[in-house]
Amino acid sequence: MTLPISRLLLAVLAFVALAVGIDNMGRPLANPDEGRYSEISREMAQSGDWVTPRLNGLKYFEKPPLQYWASALSFRLFGENDYSARLYIALAGFATIVLVGWLARRLWDGNTAFASMLALACSPYFMALGGIVTLDMGLTLWMTATLFAFLAAEQARDRPKAQRAWMLCAWAAMALAVLSKGLVGIIFAGAAVFFAIVLRRDIKVLDRLHLIPGLVVFLAIAAPWFVAVSMANEEFAQFFFIHEHFARFLTRAHRRVEPGWYFIPFFVLGFLPWMFALPPAIVRAWREEAGKDFQPLRLSMLWSASVFVFFSASGSKLPAYVLPAFPALALVLGRYLVEAPTRRLAWMVAPIAIVAIALGAAGWYSPQRAKDAWTRSLYDEAQIHLVLAACALLCGAIVGTWLLARGRRMLAIVLVACGTVVAIERLEEAYEALSPRQSGLAVAEKMRPWLAPATRLYSVGHYEQSVPFYIGRTMTLVDYRDEFALGIRSEPGKIVETVAQFPAQWQRPGEALAIMQPDLYEKLKAQGLPMQLLHADSRRVLVRKP
Repeated sequence: MTLPISRLLLAVLAFVALAVGIDNMGRPLANPDEGRYSEISREMAQSGDWVTPRLNGLKYFEKPPLQYWASALSFRLFGENDYSARLYIALAGFATIVLVGWLARRLWDGNTAFASMLALACSPYFMALGGIVTLDMGLTLWMTATLFAFLAAEQARDRPKAQRAWMLCAWAAMALAVLSKGLVGIIFAGAAVFFAIVLRRDIKVLDRLHLIPGLVVFLAIAAPWFVAVSMANEEFAQFFFIHEHFARFLTRAHRRVEPGWYFIPFFVLGFLPWMFALPPAIVRAWREEAGKDFQPLRLSMLWSASVFVFFSASGSKLPAYVLPAFPALALVLGRYLVEAPTRRLAWMVAPIAIVAIALGAAGWYSPQRAKDAWTRSLYDEAQIHLVLAACALLCGAIVGTWLLARGRRMLAIVLVACGTVVAIERLEEAYEALSPRQSGLAVAEKMRPWLAPATRLYSVGHYEQSVPFYIGRTMTLVDYRDEFALGIRSEPGKIVETVAQFPAQWQRPGEALAIMQPDLYEKLKAQGLPMQLLHADSRRVLVRKP
């Protein structure tokens, strides 16, 4: 039997997406997040202490340990490298796409499952974060699993055994979400229950939560680490629950202040190439489920909106925070793609050509924005990848529009996804070309020939997050606190307090290396401090004690 051309192309797309994902996993770790979280996991794997996370040898309690555990295990199994560092993230992203397809197939049909998975898989925002070491993809997986298990439980409410099993799965997933990034996993699980009550106007939803067995499952998974780390570190509870949750949300203490509309562009561009289809998809889904007893799309939309509103109201904002909203919206978009008239979809794909042309123009002129020769050379290398990304997106938009105008829905969806995945792959190559600005790999490579077990390593007024990972060593901080404040208070003897104290430390007997910013290097050089220059760029300087 001959497979439909759309299924053949889907297989090709899956292969290309897998190749893109594997290639992206080998990109050098970027500062700050990728270096930070990979180094915490490396130190955990090396020390064997699975309770107290440490960064650069200092206690680090900003986040729970699930991803640290997963990556530390990956390092022990596959070695300390970029691929191992990103393995858990990549698997979490893949599992989230599978979850979207599974629920869409369970609720509707195979075409909706394919369309929903493709809508998420060709989201540049989602795919980019699937290759970046942050905690948000893992959180997204377990928050999505919580929501989807709850929806499956609600769908099975006339089958008590199945309903109970799905609800306990939701409790377990919520526990893993809490171990991924803290109390936010509970907040949005509660939001799902609240919206289910509001939509059905039925307080009996609470009776189906199986509160007692659910709490047993939740506490059995989530509580042991919190108890263990609190017993081992008396400062943990106040810092983690007060400083990292309430202070982060209610104040500007973390210096990540952004306007209230900050996340809107991520939603608009995040669903490229279907960005123009998302608003009518939301309207159609809301109308479609009016008066129905079971309203999974409405609940998904309200839940996604709660993620957007919650983080928009927060005093601390980072681009990845709203990632958990995307899988639920992919369901809404996938349903629309298989139901809307194809000619209407064609009018929604056609404007992507304009976006592609704008991307190409931005890529072509990007080297002109560089402030120095070194940065310009990096943009020169990235330029061709940006232009090719625009070409792939443009071809997908043109071919997709043409096919949709002729009623070839599934083939068009697959080809649009193909063009977008190729565009994402080129954008990742462009980002890799720029990685020397963001990664400490080049500095680490210059350090390796001079490293000996007794060599002292200093990070002066500056901390290059990915360098310790690449050299497999921690560094002594000089006049630098920031996120290390708690660890320094707990173990003050591990740092050099001020730059004024550094020359005496530097000139002690024995080999020494130091990383600092160029202006500080010039200042210390003018003071006559002996330093042999090993590496310099616009962001950092590496010196050796002669």
